[in-house]
Amino acid sequence: MSDVAAYSVIAPALIRPPASAAAAQMPLSAGAPRKDVRRCSACSMRSICMPQGLTPEELQGIESLICPSRTIKQGETIYRANDSFQSIYAVRAGSFKTVVMHRDGREHVTGFHLAGDSLGLDGVCSGHHSCDAVALEDSKVCIIPFHLLEAMCREVKAVQQHVHRMMGGEIVRESSQMMLLGTMSAEQRVATFLLNLSDRLRMRGYSPAEFHLRMTREEIGSYLGIKLETVSRMLSRFQRDGLLDTHGKDIRILDHDGLARV
Repeated sequence: MSDVAAYSVIAPALIRPPASAAAAQMPLSAGAPRKDVRRCSACSMRSICMPQGLTPEELQGIESLICPSRTIKQGETIYRANDSFQSIYAVRAGSFKTVVMHRDGREHVTGFHLAGDSLGLDGVCSGHHSCDAVALEDSKVCIIPFHLLEAMCREVKAVQQHVHRMMGGEIVRESSQMMLLGTMSAEQRVATFLLNLSDRLRMRGYSPAEFHLRMTREEIGSYLGIKLETVSRMLSRFQRDGLLDTHGKDIRILDHDGLARV
């Protein structure tokens, strides 16, 4: 199974946590962090969603442009398809799905996003969002006005490089999804989903073997291009083969290498 596919094709569900134009011209050192924003330096997701190697002044500059964090209730949206693009969003806590609607009203899931991931980059190209971003559970996001971020990119090379990496990551994710849908069997798609989830949890310091899914099997099937029943059948097969243990949405990987050989 492709390492690229296993790593980048799917952003998983959240796990259980362990036991104005003038402002755009403001120099980095001119503003103190807003009092209603938790300091990025104290955020557990900093290593994932922030560029590394920032000076204290540069970090303060980033904190000064972040709008107050916003709580999104389960089932609510941050933005909808065709909404004007204004900001990008960093997921501080919780999880989201991005979806597009077919003409007949059916929903197609295009991605899952968890703490440390960014949302909204789909609007950069056209100036309008191309999908809906829906909370899978009560979640919280940091709001970053894009015109202010662009101004900072001109001042701080590390921020510019980080934005480029995020955009590049979106390209890799979309191309990997095309490979998944076009070349992999249903069994391989579900295995890739689980392997990717395991890897992402490991990167965040959580257990790579035990996790709780926040999305439904129907949503997983929609993303993988297979039916709900097929997702359930593949999970049952993996359990029967001794690769994992499932109890509802609780997943325990028993044989990582065996799952990778599917």
